Amino acid sequence: MANHKSCDKRILVTAKKNAINSARRSAVKTATKKALTAIESGDKATAIAETRNAESKIMKAAGKTMSKKTASRKVSRLAKKVAKIA
Repeated sequence: MANHKSCDKRILVTAKKNAINSARRSAVKTATKKALTAIESGDKATAIAETRNAESKIMKAAGKTMSKKTASRKVSRLAKKVAKIA
């Protein structure tokens, strides 16, 4: 139990940020899985669309939930996989 009013506020803020970060991380994972599934299917148009969506989610999470370099690496690897589809 918090002993100070500021501790109560920190508990609320931490819980809120934790929920936001969890949702953001989940959205990135879901979008990435959808993009990888589209790439596996071999349909280039769908793969490009899903990869753009995943890239958007990843870059929105960059600097907040994950580091910018990690986000850049994930986007790069997805783009490389899409480029391999003939």
